[in-house]
Amino acid sequence: MSSQRHYAFQPDYAVPPGEILAETLEARGISQAELASRCGLSEKHISQVIHIKASISPEMALRLERALGVRATLWMNLESMYRLHAARIEERSRVVDYIDWARRFPIRSLAERRWIRPSNDAEEQARMLLDFFGVASPSAWESQYGKLAVAYRRSAAFRSSPDAVAAWMRIGEIKAAEIDTDPFEKSKFREALDAIRMLTSSGPSIFEPQMKELCREAGVALVFVPELPKTHLSGATRWLAPGKALIMQSLRFRSDDHFWFTFFHEAAHTLLHGKRALFVDEVGMEASAYEEEADAFAADHLIPRVSYQSFLAQGTISRMRILDFASRLDIAPGIVVGRLQHDGVVPFSWFRDLKRTFVFADETHEPEV
Repeated sequence: MSSQRHYAFQPDYAVPPGEILAETLEARGISQAELASRCGLSEKHISQVIHIKASISPEMALRLERALGVRATLWMNLESMYRLHAARIEERSRVVDYIDWARRFPIRSLAERRWIRPSNDAEEQARMLLDFFGVASPSAWESQYGKLAVAYRRSAAFRSSPDAVAAWMRIGEIKAAEIDTDPFEKSKFREALDAIRMLTSSGPSIFEPQMKELCREAGVALVFVPELPKTHLSGATRWLAPGKALIMQSLRFRSDDHFWFTFFHEAAHTLLHGKRALFVDEVGMEASAYEEEADAFAADHLIPRVSYQSFLAQGTISRMRILDFASRLDIAPGIVVGRLQHDGVVPFSWFRDLKRTFVFADETHEPEV
């Protein structure tokens, strides 16, 4: 599915095929009774078609072709266009009932990011949200995304709006659909994580395309999607198919220590916690056993536990020691600083200049609508 949406011209009218049939008969001087006789149909049936009380079937279209010399495809096209138009009119009357549903979502932000068109028309907003989610109705949305919304509420401390989270996750789905991943292989993904760890000293222009490609080759679609209003997320992990995982990062925290910890935390969910689970990680949420395991994986993968303990045992923490330790581990100094601050070894005000703040290409590349 493409993230770009094209809105073709849709006329607000359609000519009933019965009207064309009536004009054809009048132009040729043929009565309804004569046409009924030529077609082997009842005069009542011809009248019902002309007065839009009955449709033209493929069989009748063939009979009209023989009786009037007008191609059956024309009659079928007229019938199809008219019925589709009538269905659109009926749908518009239903969309009025969808307005309250649509108001649950961050419409303005989706429009600002060009996932939907800007509009002040409530009915049009509802239709565009249905298009955005790829569903026919709010009830279909509940079938497709309602279970996810329940999963979002799994923590009592979860503060984000489930509907805003669903919209954020939908953006990730759309972006991931454009990534043609190789089939997932756990061993290959572990190798990819080792290679990605070696990129932490680089800037986004270097590591972003490389880490995404390494993930793609291992069966993981990695996407960066800035937060939407009413969300407090760091990342999310889910499986789109048995051979394709999705990792999303919200870029809420732009310092290198938070960015890399979040990535390896989500990677841990992909490796350790099964293909049926959905993990939406909110800032400050209650830590489950899964989250604690993912935290431990991320911390130890970035800074091996034995090396870290040895570093702490060597005495006073200094700027020079941090730089030397990071160099020996081949990771960014900011990651070491973040770990020390998180563990309470040093205050959060210390060594902040060793952290870097990132700006990513994905933040400035939104779809055209």
